[in-house]
Amino acid sequence: MTLRKGKTKSTLESSIESALLAVEIYNKPRTPFRVEGFITQMIMAWTRLFHAHFNNTIGSRYYYKNSNGRYQTIDGEKKSWELKTCITKHGGIPASVKSNLTFFIKLRNKIEHRHIDRDEVGIMIFGECQALLYNYENTLIDFFGEEYALNESLSFSIQFSRLRKKSQLKASKKLLSKEIKELKTFIETYRNSLTDEIFNTQEYSIKLIQVPKISNTNRNDLAVEFVNWNSISDADRENYDKVTAIIKDKVVKKEAINPGKRKPSDVITKVNSEIDFEINHYDHKCLYCCFKIRPGSANDIDDPFDTNANYCHYDEVHDDYVYQDAWAELIIRGINAGMLTKEIWKAKFKAKDSFNLSEFEPAEE
Repeated sequence: MTLRKGKTKSTLESSIESALLAVEIYNKPRTPFRVEGFITQMIMAWTRLFHAHFNNTIGSRYYYKNSNGRYQTIDGEKKSWELKTCITKHGGIPASVKSNLTFFIKLRNKIEHRHIDRDEVGIMIFGECQALLYNYENTLIDFFGEEYALNESLSFSIQFSRLRKKSQLKASKKLLSKEIKELKTFIETYRNSLTDEIFNTQEYSIKLIQVPKISNTNRNDLAVEFVNWNSISDADRENYDKVTAIIKDKVVKKEAINPGKRKPSDVITKVNSEIDFEINHYDHKCLYCCFKIRPGSANDIDDPFDTNANYCHYDEVHDDYVYQDAWAELIIRGINAGMLTKEIWKAKFKAKDSFNLSEFEPAEE
């Protein structure tokens, strides 16, 4: 498909430029905040790709409207559908691709006000990042044809590989536990929520094995070759499974349904059993709002999953929140230390003020 000059073409070109910039950011080892930059640019690339597709198929109808039929505007410009709405409106995106996109939409929202310039995060989501780009090009070709493929513009990223000493691994784990624990928990929880069928697809996360090519190699061969899983024989697949059984260290854990979680009434009962007075549901609401461990009310909820996973989780099945034992223990510790009283938390709640959570958490050993 050859597009003429116009909005579809300019939007598509903008989308492709965002994708290429994302790859450039990701592949530069000294680029600050490269994981953030890659995710942000790829979200923009995907959003503009959908807008170009919609403009080409349904015209300029990918904008939000008010109940009176007028367009919603931001700074005088019509508000177009964001990526999440684009996926829903399109309706034809495969489940594995949708799961990958949803992962990055949620992750983007979590890192929007954080800096995650950490190699550990990039390593954790390497497969999802590769799949995000892979899916983008496939969708780009599906929407507009082979002539817009990115493969002529991209090169394989050189990755440094070396064995880490135990002390380095220990330092990395310590960094994760202190600075990006919430992001790590979100990533693990999201992955565990997926079915094996979706998690194991290349569209959700590309899994690569680096094997040196050392025998019978033609001097004109490429140094790196990619093999389509669907095109190899059953015998080769068996050999692949043997190799992965030897070298992979990933353990897929399925999270049980709310293990060790407490309902609000259970939290209140637990707290009241270990303090000199009693708290009620209103007190509990004041506390979780002031400590910001979950959205405060229906009006505050943009993403119900936006919780502090150390203390609270959103239960999608029952559309409510459940709490960790650590949450009850934090309240008990604060009250018994004299740091929390009804007067204090009610005043803070009324003033829409918050506590410094770190002041109430036990010191790490």
